[in-house]
Amino acid sequence: MRVLVVEDERALREQLVKTLQRAGYAVDATDSGEEGVFMGSEYPVDVAVLDLGLPDLDGLEVLSRWRSNGHSFPVLVLTARGRWTEKVEGLETGADDYLTKPFHIEEVLARLRALVRRASGFASTTLSNGPIELDISSQEVRVGERDVDLTAYEYRLLEYLMMHPGEVISKTTLSEHLYDEETDRDSNVVEVLVGRLRRKLDPDRSIAPIETLRGRGYRMRAPPADA
Repeated sequence: MRVLVVEDERALREQLVKTLQRAGYAVDATDSGEEGVFMGSEYPVDVAVLDLGLPDLDGLEVLSRWRSNGHSFPVLVLTARGRWTEKVEGLETGADDYLTKPFHIEEVLARLRALVRRASGFASTTLSNGPIELDISSQEVRVGERDVDLTAYEYRLLEYLMMHPGEVISKTTLSEHLYDEETDRDSNVVEVLVGRLRRKLDPDRSIAPIETLRGRGYRMRAPPADA
């Protein structure tokens, strides 16, 4: 998952970036509202963290421009403003959740996970697809009774595919949601990651969870309708 952080307090921005990266997110960050508008419009953002008190452009204006341009990714607003009227204004402008400073960084992570789940149509922290289970909170993966040890990028890939079951997702799209703008991307990396993930999830090739559609991309088989 790829998260955009728009926060002008340098120490807080750096803390958020480091914490989110450790939690498995690809992170883009800026201290500018104007640049935030651009990044939210041009980057494949899955969820955003937005400060309201930006120096060059008010955070509510950033949010308003995202929404007026048709960008529906969930937004967690961070602010030092504590009045309930300002919270209402933020929510009515298009924010999905609201945190008042100071806050615990763990709460930011929990709220972002909840926003991503809801945006993808999942109520539980556990994603299931046949025998495969992925716990978003603990980032643990099991196939049946077997624990599966994944690297950070393998986990990101599996999480994204399981968030979009039955959808054909191109290598380009996967790469954009796995890596931030600062990361050099090799066109063959996604193919290698998919191969490794298949071997770890399905060593005896009995469930074939990830399909390859030549020239189009990959698809996580949709779970049965009664699953």
